[in-house]
Amino acid sequence: MRTEYEVRILEIDPLVMERTLVTLGGVKQGEWLQKRYVYDLIQPQKGQWVRLRTNGEVTTLTYKNIIKNTVDGTQEVEIVVNDFERTHELLGCLGFQARGYQENKRTRYVLDGVEIDIDQWPMIPPYLEIEGENETVVWQALKRLSINKSQVTTLNCDDIYRQVYGIDLNQIKQLKF
Repeated sequence: MRTEYEVRILEIDPLVMERTLVTLGGVKQGEWLQKRYVYDLIQPQKGQWVRLRTNGEVTTLTYKNIIKNTVDGTQEVEIVVNDFERTHELLGCLGFQARGYQENKRTRYVLDGVEIDIDQWPMIPPYLEIEGENETVVWQALKRLSINKSQVTTLNCDDIYRQVYGIDLNQIKQLKF
């Protein structure tokens, strides 16, 4: 299982952030509308789920395990699959029922080998996600962007909706623009 090293900065201005990234030498990788189904495990476990996601170019199936809300608190196993809808159908045949369908818009930059995503989700302000190969490079990217650690959250998307904005994604079967 792989450990994710990532943090988020809430309520950013996407245009200002894009200008900053370009000024610092960030390279734009693309813009995508991401679609995903989220599934509980067949025997639901707190902080664990399966995600099927596509950006129209790459489709992945991922097991997520949130151990703790820290920069290194998420473990995942991810594979590439070749068909979003057929994989959704297969998971249904295996007993997985999607708890919801979600969409978000993502703009990705790479700065010093670190992925920096500007994420826009329905019903909440845009946020920045910074993910790197280890904790050190994540904190270095924050420093390059002149973002103070006090502005950082390690909450996952579900918890951002619930804890910050009072929206329970489990009650929303289709989260779309």
